[in-house]
Amino acid sequence: MADLEYLASDHLEGRKPLSNGSLLARQFIKHRFQELGLTSQYPDFTQYFSFVNRRDGRVMENAANIVGFIPGEQTDQLIVIMAHYDHLGKIGESIFNGADDNASGTAAVMAIAAYFSRNRPKHSMMFVALDAEEMGHQGAKALVADFPFDLKNVVLNINLDMVSRNDDNEIYAVGTYHFPFLKPMIHKVSEGRQPKLLFGHDEPGSSLKDWTMSSDHSQFFINDIPFIYFGVEDHKDYHKETDIFENIHPEFYVSTVELILEIIISLDNGMIEKK
Repeated sequence: MADLEYLASDHLEGRKPLSNGSLLARQFIKHRFQELGLTSQYPDFTQYFSFVNRRDGRVMENAANIVGFIPGEQTDQLIVIMAHYDHLGKIGESIFNGADDNASGTAAVMAIAAYFSRNRPKHSMMFVALDAEEMGHQGAKALVADFPFDLKNVVLNINLDMVSRNDDNEIYAVGTYHFPFLKPMIHKVSEGRQPKLLFGHDEPGSSLKDWTMSSDHSQFFINDIPFIYFGVEDHKDYHKETDIFENIHPEFYVSTVELILEIIISLDNGMIEKK
């Protein structure tokens, strides 16, 4: 909760890529990874990259993903757990803090990394705070293009994007339509739990909007890597200056992160056992 509050504070001014607030967010996440004893395949935990701003054609240099790593106990195969830390920044005098989108996912990734720093996983795990998602999934594109291992070693991608509020106490796990072998393990953990975990938003032609390409997990999907995207339905404050810490749902958020962690633990164990 404290991490989410800091990342969504006015001090960080919405974490727009290359802004002072973005630099503060990077330092905060790097310091946490260092405190947890994580390693990295990138100097100072930082994968720098450049991209072209789609709005004005400018080249944006020195955007940065923050990458931590925990080696697996039983295999070199990887689970990549990630969330984007950028948001819209300031527009005029208004700060778009992006509490749910996506300080919530970023803080959750740090909490999950803390657990696995104390409880070594069976698979190796990479924890990534991605930059420039709001500008076209640029951080995820850079990560996949400059991945430090063979992408064939990645057996699962977990993406957290907007996980801290929902009026109906519901969270979606997206991706099992494409990778149905994941659904039984996820259902077993989530059955009867709160918040209610729903499947969907991944089937073409469904009444639900297809989120398969809607966030950073898309870059793993197009490389045939199984993914699960955890996220809530859009709410009234989505991409508005009212997406602030005071409007998240604390009990929902904590319960959601705990549920996602237990699902990841189950997948880490279950995918080993299936081999």
